[in-house]
Amino acid sequence: MDIQTIELLRSSQTWDGAALPAYPAGKPELIVKRLVFPAGAKTEWHHHTVINYGIIQQGELTIVCADGTEKTFHAGEAMVEVIGTVHRGENRGSVPVILDMFYASTPNAEITIPHPELE
Repeated sequence: MDIQTIELLRSSQTWDGAALPAYPAGKPELIVKRLVFPAGAKTEWHHHTVINYGIIQQGELTIVCADGTEKTFHAGEAMVEVIGTVHRGENRGSVPVILDMFYASTPNAEITIPHPELE
């Protein structure tokens, strides 16, 4: 039986077209997180400090940047998240969003910085 390989994403840019930064120096630490957004849920405003990317497993997730730029990702789509750009994720749909995210970091690094001043 043949194994099928489907490349979901290959990019050196974030979804908004910005170039990816260099990997952090030092010992690597890979992090995988599953985020589940109930219908109508939003993250806090935040930015990331390291390269991160993910796959929408279910639902539709809209990423909204503080400057008003936004993009919606659908189930099955892979995305490279913005880095250093203040944004939040919003589930504007009626079903939960399930998002698996992968982070290329270093031990003890703060990968997500909140921006409560924008709430």
